[in-house]
Amino acid sequence: MSSLAVREAPPAAGTTGALRSRPPLRRRIALVPTLTLVLGAVYTLLPVAWVIIASTKSGSELFSTFTFLPGTGFADNIRQLDAYRDGVYWTWMGNSALYAALGALLSTCVSAVSGYALATYRFRGRETIFNVLLAGVLMPPIILAIPQYLLLAKADLTDSYLSVLLPQILSPYGVYLARIYATAAVPADVVEAGRMDGAGEWRIFTRVALPMMVPGLVTVCLFQFVAVWNNFLLPYIMLSDDEKFPITLGLYTLLEQGSNQPALYTLVITGAFLAVLPLIALFLVIQRFWSLDLLSGAVKS
Repeated sequence: MSSLAVREAPPAAGTTGALRSRPPLRRRIALVPTLTLVLGAVYTLLPVAWVIIASTKSGSELFSTFTFLPGTGFADNIRQLDAYRDGVYWTWMGNSALYAALGALLSTCVSAVSGYALATYRFRGRETIFNVLLAGVLMPPIILAIPQYLLLAKADLTDSYLSVLLPQILSPYGVYLARIYATAAVPADVVEAGRMDGAGEWRIFTRVALPMMVPGLVTVCLFQFVAVWNNFLLPYIMLSDDEKFPITLGLYTLLEQGSNQPALYTLVITGAFLAVLPLIALFLVIQRFWSLDLLSGAVKS
């Protein structure tokens, strides 16, 4: 039989080159997330870049030079900030470090114990407690600020370090993360094996479960530290003595004074730049520690 197949005409040379030069559809689609992330990074880092560059400008350069052109007054800004009210800025930084470090540490401990208990033990009302915690995650902090102030005022604790520290200890989001991580990282068989060996519940938690939960707890500690460091509303309501202000509230008062003294604007910008540096350093240190914990957990498993 004679073949009736019809061969397609080969494409022209110019058409073949155009087809080869055109990227595949999947590759073009894959560029969309990358471009989205790049735009998000630019949107996020642009204000940071502005603060860094503006902190190098003197008062006259701040309003007379191009926005992203570095200035020559960074050293003078640091000296003026250090001399302002006998170095009250560093008092604010120390207060923020105290609030954030103690608040993050205590909150991480409470989250670890609570999350482990909710993930491991079966008791009546467990899901109800967890649902209440989820409601706390969804609740804006501004709703709780006034009730917290009234409670601490009854205890005569307002305008004290404890008035800022105590409300930060219980973090619903931290307990939620600890419970989710404990459920995934601490096998029930390991806990049961510890009980069969005669270990008490506290010993099982501290010696067996807690090392497995460290990477998740590092994340909780980081989130809580950043949240306390950046907190403005609670200190604004609780504190009246500016010697106890954190850096956020201190810079706000400095900015308010800048409306009458424009020279203070450079101090506010320089102070904001210095206030970001501890968060960057902490993130870099904890990220390294976090990676090491994940690798060691993978090796042990």
